[in-house]
Amino acid sequence: MNSRDKGTTELPKSLLDSISERTLLSDGAMGTELQAAGLKPGECGDHWNVAHPNKVEKIQRAYVDAGSDILITNTFGACRLMLARHGYADYVQSINAAAVELARKAFGDNDGYVLGDIGPFGGIMAPLGEVGEQEVRDALIEQAEALVAAGVDGIIVETQTALEEAAIGIEAALGAGAPCVIASFSYDVRLDGTDLATMMGISPEAAAEFTQTSGAHMIGINCGTLVDMGWAIKVTQRYRKHCDLAVMAQPNAGQPVWQGTQLIYKETPEQMASQIPALLESGASIIGACCGSTPEHIAALRQEF
Repeated sequence: MNSRDKGTTELPKSLLDSISERTLLSDGAMGTELQAAGLKPGECGDHWNVAHPNKVEKIQRAYVDAGSDILITNTFGACRLMLARHGYADYVQSINAAAVELARKAFGDNDGYVLGDIGPFGGIMAPLGEVGEQEVRDALIEQAEALVAAGVDGIIVETQTALEEAAIGIEAALGAGAPCVIASFSYDVRLDGTDLATMMGISPEAAAEFTQTSGAHMIGINCGTLVDMGWAIKVTQRYRKHCDLAVMAQPNAGQPVWQGTQLIYKETPEQMASQIPALLESGASIIGACCGSTPEHIAALRQEF
C-alpha cells in the first residue's frame, strides 16, 4: 500500500473505483486473533472496541503492516440483538463508532478502506424462529446507520445463510447510504465433499442470482464448514457465471482439526498463498482470509499480488 503524499488534499478513489482497476487485499480473522489476545469464551469481542481498544487496534495494525488494503471493523456481533445477550444493548452506537475509529487509526499514514461489518443477528426469523422480521430490520438499520455515520467506505453483510436475512441487511446498508454494499455468504461443504450450500440450503448460483437483483454492489464468500482456498476459487467461478457483480473471497486457513479442546487451523501462510494465482484467475476483486488466518497469512498473500 502506498501512503498518501504529504500535503495533498486529494481524496483516494472510492472502493468501487479501486476494484475496477486492481484486486485489493483485505485482512484476516478477527475472532481468533482476539482470543489469542485474551478474549475469554463467551465474552463479547465487539465490546473490546471500547473496553480494550488498544488490543483491537494492535490486531488491525498488524494486518496493515502485513499489507492489507482493507480493514473490516470489529463489529460482527454489534447489532442490538447480539449485544443484548451480553448486556450491551445500549452500546450499539459507541461500539460501532469506536470500531471505525480504531480501523482508521490502524492505517496510520497509509491509504486504506474500512468496511463496516454486519454479521448475522444470531437467530432464525419467524415463522421458523421466534424473532420477528421487524425486530431484525430495526436492529440492522440501527447498526448500519451507526457505521455509515462513523465514516465507513462500505458495509459487508457477511456470513449470511438465508436470503431473507441477507435482504434485510442489504436494504439496511443501502438505506443508511453506504457507498459500497457487499453481501457475503457462508457455505458448508457436504460430507461427501461433492458440493456445498449454506445452512439454509442456498447454492452459490442462487446466492448470485439473488444478489444481482438485491441492489448490493458485490457478492462474497466467507467462512463456512470446510471452506478453504480451493472452494473459494470454485465458488468465485460459479458466482461469475451467474451474476455480473464483483466478488470478494475470504476462505478459511484450511480445514480445522481438534487438538484437545481447541480447534486448530493448520494451513500455513505459504500453503494458502500458493493458491492465490488461481483465485486471481477466477476473477476475485477483493481477497482476504477468514477463520484461523493471521497477519502472517495476509503477508504471504500480499507477496502473490
